[in-house]
Amino acid sequence: MDCGKSTLALQMDHTHTLGGRTGALFTSHDRAGEARISSRLGLQRPAVEVTAELDLWRWVVEELTAGRRVDYLVCDEAQFYTREQVDQLARLVDELQLDVFAFGILSDFQTRLFPGSQRLVELCDRMETLQTRPLCWCGAVATHNARIVAGSMVTEGSQVAVGDTLAEVEAGAGDRVDPAEPGAGGPDDAGVTYEVLCRRHHRARMTAARSRALRYPEPLPFEEER
Repeated sequence: MDCGKSTLALQMDHTHTLGGRTGALFTSHDRAGEARISSRLGLQRPAVEVTAELDLWRWVVEELTAGRRVDYLVCDEAQFYTREQVDQLARLVDELQLDVFAFGILSDFQTRLFPGSQRLVELCDRMETLQTRPLCWCGAVATHNARIVAGSMVTEGSQVAVGDTLAEVEAGAGDRVDPAEPGAGGPDDAGVTYEVLCRRHHRARMTAARSRALRYPEPLPFEEER
């Protein structure tokens, strides 16, 4: 998180569009809402929402059969796609010679690979790490996503709970959790935020807030100013 992947996804679409190509945008569980690709820089574009029932191969074939042009696919939040949907993307590349650009994170807040991400690693022609690397509060490169609920880091819960990074929430961007959507947040996930940490501080559950509390403890009730 916080590495600009959605920004790059939108830039990729923009660049190919300027080159005279026609593509399709896909996303899943974007923090801005359903069927949107949003960037923390404020960019947004409509996209096809990838639900568990969506057959990506059939969607593209139906578009082509109807006479509509599809040269490439930009797939954001690809970690939320099913393994079968990733297989469908590979089939589109191999059998229809389409370009597929997938953007997402590898592991969840428990440091485990998302099923979709695992299948992408298994099948992709090329995997690239984005040049913009997020930083942990200590200044080291952040490699892990920590889930924060009610101010505390948690290591148990549903793999999918949509929320924004803590810095964005504090800046007023807020987070988005849809309690009505099964498997993507719920009543117990209200107030979910995320923080990117280095491995050492993720293992120690040392968030920025906890670090500040340990370095600068709150004054005791009887230590009043005189």
